[in-house]
Amino acid sequence: MGLKDCRVGALMAVSDLDAARRFYEDQLGLVPGEQEPEGVRYSCAEGTSLFVYLQPHNAGASAATLAGWTVDDLDQTMDELSSRGVHFEHYDQPGIKTDERGVFDAGDFRAAWIKDPDGNTMAITEVSS
Repeated sequence: MGLKDCRVGALMAVSDLDAARRFYEDQLGLVPGEQEPEGVRYSCAEGTSLFVYLQPHNAGASAATLAGWTVDDLDQTMDELSSRGVHFEHYDQPGIKTDERGVFDAGDFRAAWIKDPDGNTMAITEVSS
């Protein structure tokens, strides 16, 4: 069996696990699953997961998008997350310009980006049918 046949998950290095848990659980609404002294795994759809682990030296070190969710209704998801204090990023750079709400519209998909307390970037995307 090759890697293409295996499940894959995202990992987020954080500097303060308690602060990260408040963000991922209280603000994003993720439910903690497997827990370790220095990490917690959040199960998502179809066997995917996000593992948040304590690693202060690497926390927030990447400017790239590190994980993303595909949602059915971006506006509804943004409203729900906003009501829990989640802020959406704004970009005005070559290839990505978001509107006043923080939405990038590419025609065949729309996306918004969020950051955790360490600055790890994640995307929320709605794909047009």
